Amino acid sequence: MAVEHPVTVPSGDQTRIHNIGYRTYDGPRLGRSYATRSLYSQSLRGAYGLGRSVKSKVLPMLLFVVMCVPAAIMVAVAVATKAHDLPVDYTRYAIIMQAVISLYVASQAPQSVSRDLRFKTVPLYFSRPIETADYVRAKYAALASAMFILTAAPLIVLYVGALLAKLDFADQTKGFGQGLVSVALLSLLFAGIGLVIASVTPRRGFGIAAVIAVMTISYGAVSTLQAIADAQGSSSAVPWIGLFSPVTLIDGLQSAFLGANSAFPGAVGPSNGEGVVYVLAVLGLIAASYGLLMRRYKKVGL
Repeated sequence: MAVEHPVTVPSGDQTRIHNIGYRTYDGPRLGRSYATRSLYSQSLRGAYGLGRSVKSKVLPMLLFVVMCVPAAIMVAVAVATKAHDLPVDYTRYAIIMQAVISLYVASQAPQSVSRDLRFKTVPLYFSRPIETADYVRAKYAALASAMFILTAAPLIVLYVGALLAKLDFADQTKGFGQGLVSVALLSLLFAGIGLVIASVTPRRGFGIAAVIAVMTISYGAVSTLQAIADAQGSSSAVPWIGLFSPVTLIDGLQSAFLGANSAFPGAVGPSNGEGVVYVLAVLGLIAASYGLLMRRYKKVGL
């Protein structure tokens, strides 16, 4: 037989109103452009570990130093020996240091986007005034800017050193300008490829490994095939093979239009006609990277 328990009714009014300090925001509404600029600034600082832990600063700052030290040594040698020219052309420096550049983009592209994917903070960004295009543009521009700083800094060291060594001002200024154009294109290309690969996985370690694999394996495979083609007397095929690696794409483009000496086997750089294909390939990859990022983040933001 069931026993009914009496219901105790509290005596008096038990209602309480607690003031926990919430207040309405009466300040200015800065909108999408401010939010986008803030995301760009935050991402650019993060690419060098600024505003983060000391551990996060070690690798990007170390790679920055590694990029600049050889340039400083070359300048010191040129000044001491009173050389008539720098040991390395401005357009060649980034190609020589491509392993360091690839390691930088491999480490920082996942840092820029993988954490947002892993901790599912992307929808929080889109709950604010910014939209998918704003997020993609901010992240892309931030990493490309960080890479431009990395690759342009040693060129500035070379240029200042060349002027101190009293080398020909007109020649050095022209070479310096060509070098800046080259590294600007390199930064856009590498940043786009790195971000597309890193945006596929929320695991930073997987992203790093994937970017390194794409950059190094493609360069190694293309260089090997070019060497084989040159050894077999198929020199005409060398420039076309160079279209299949980011590093050789930049090398071929600058040797065709920026007065650079080609690093292809036998110094067989692309002709002007082939160089147009290189330009279209670089611009196409940059546009494709942006398009793939837009498509990826439209899905992630749902």
